[in-house]
Amino acid sequence: MLIRRPRRNRKTAVIRGLAEETTVLTKDLIFPLFLIEGENMKEEVASMPGIYRYSLDLLLGEIEACLKLGLNTFAVFPSLPESKKDHMATESYKENSLYLNALHKIKSSFPEVCIMTDVAMDPYSSDGHDGIYENEEILNDETLEVLGKMALAQAQAGADILGPSDMMDGRVQFMREILDKNNFKDVGIMSYTAKYASAFYGPFRDALDSAPKAGDKKTYQMNPANKREALIEAELDYIEGADFLMVKPALAYLDVISLLENNFDLPIAAYNVSGEYAMVKAAGQKGWLDAEQTMLEVLLSIRRAGAKIILTYFAKEFAQLQQSK
Repeated sequence: MLIRRPRRNRKTAVIRGLAEETTVLTKDLIFPLFLIEGENMKEEVASMPGIYRYSLDLLLGEIEACLKLGLNTFAVFPSLPESKKDHMATESYKENSLYLNALHKIKSSFPEVCIMTDVAMDPYSSDGHDGIYENEEILNDETLEVLGKMALAQAQAGADILGPSDMMDGRVQFMREILDKNNFKDVGIMSYTAKYASAFYGPFRDALDSAPKAGDKKTYQMNPANKREALIEAELDYIEGADFLMVKPALAYLDVISLLENNFDLPIAAYNVSGEYAMVKAAGQKGWLDAEQTMLEVLLSIRRAGAKIILTYFAKEFAQLQQSK
């Protein structure tokens, strides 16, 4: 005679809801947005259906629309013309630059939103690398000086959370000390702690036109074969003052998300990256998958692995779906 029948807890939708272990809410999501120069500009990213690059005037409208859906945290990335890029990424901290002006305008227009920024050289670098590229090498300590200037400029512009995505050694402590010294003690740092040298970044690099001009990023981004190394990176970021630890990408690294969640008492974030988004959208367009249900399963799997926060291009679509229920 069967005493234990697990199917009893799956009998109806109501009972399944009572027994549900993991949920995804709109407030758990951060929506990445792409900024371009100009006015009244909206350009779809060809490899990311439904995702656009916006000029600042239209970006403000997009943020307003998202706020009505319950989305309130945005990660803003600048897409700059080559004429604004140079070897030392000086545009990243230049006064009155497109990005810094946008951060200030967003925060002054919507003081209730949480703005997350990107701290890395690649959107501003003529070399397309996250650090200073010389003689086929990335100069770690010299890059920290640039990142420090960038971090301070973003904090001054109104950023709530800085997102160092560069993977230079020591950058969290370097930024934390500069922020604290300049009375930005309340500005948080969401470190890209375990950022892997992944093949899933292609559409994002299309969006920003930020692919390396020479070489690759394998000397600073992590080897996809390594799991325990993420504990080293996480411990360093923890000690150096990070407020959140992020894993990027998400789907191929659910085990790493779980590893960090089990070993650190900081909130764990995961970046559901452009290639992961593009795969679902492409398969959905072909009719090979139910894109909506796949999106929900993807986000649920990332939360189930242990991520409290998910950066995802699905954020607005998810919020619209939740609001329609």
